[in-house]
Amino acid sequence: MGTTETFKQQILQLGADLVGIADATPLRALRTDPDNLLAPYSRAIAIAVRVPTDVFETIQDRPTPIYATAYQASNRILDEIALKAANQLQRAGHSALPIPAAQILDRKHWYGAISHKAVARMAGLGWQGKNLLLITPEFGSRVRLVTLLTDAPLAIDEPIENRCGKCRLCVDACPVDAIHNVNTSTHYDSREEAIDLQRCAEKVTVEFANLPNIGAPMCGICIKVCPFGRRTKPPPST
Repeated sequence: MGTTETFKQQILQLGADLVGIADATPLRALRTDPDNLLAPYSRAIAIAVRVPTDVFETIQDRPTPIYATAYQASNRILDEIALKAANQLQRAGHSALPIPAAQILDRKHWYGAISHKAVARMAGLGWQGKNLLLITPEFGSRVRLVTLLTDAPLAIDEPIENRCGKCRLCVDACPVDAIHNVNTSTHYDSREEAIDLQRCAEKVTVEFANLPNIGAPMCGICIKVCPFGRRTKPPPST
C-alpha cells in the first residue's frame, strides 16, 4: 500500500477533495450501529467531496432542485470512492469497511451507522460548527462526507481549532431558529446543546423534502451563509 501520504494521494486521485485519518479508539465512545462496529478497526478514514459553491447560491429560503441533485450526486461519488479505496486496502492485506455516505438507519433520532462528521473532525478535516455541521477551512460546510474503517497502520491526523468565534450568520439565517449560538472548542456533548434537532428535522422532512424535485430531507441555508468557503467575488461577466 505504501506510505500514508501515498494512500491519501490515491484517495484524492479517485475524486476526493479532502482526506484525513482518525484514531478509531476514541471514536468508540460514539453511538454506532451495530454497537461493536469499530471493534475490528484501528483507523477511521474521513473522505470529503466538495459541493460547488455556486450550487448554494441558488438557495434563498429553501433547497433547490439543483442543490438536491448535487447533494445526491456527491453521495454517490463518495460511496464509489470509499468502495474503491476499501478494495485497495483489502488487496494490500488489510480489513476495510466503507460506511455509506447518507444512509439513515434510525429515522426517529436521525442516526446512521456512525457520525461521519465526528470522524471527520477527529481526522482533522474541520471543526464542529454552531450549525452542528463539519466546517472545513477550505470549503466551509460545502462538503459531503463518507467514512472508511480499516486496520491498516496509517499515520493519524489531529483535530484542528474551532474558528467560528463570535460569528452568528448561521444562527440568524436558520428559517426555524433552531441554532442556539453555542460554541465549542472540541465537540458538543449532545446534538441538542447546539441545535433544536426536532425543529430542524420537522422543517426538512415535512416541508422541504416534499417540495417539487427535492425528495429527501435537506436544507442548505446555514451552509450557504457560512463565510468559510463562500465565494466573495462575483463570477466573471460573459
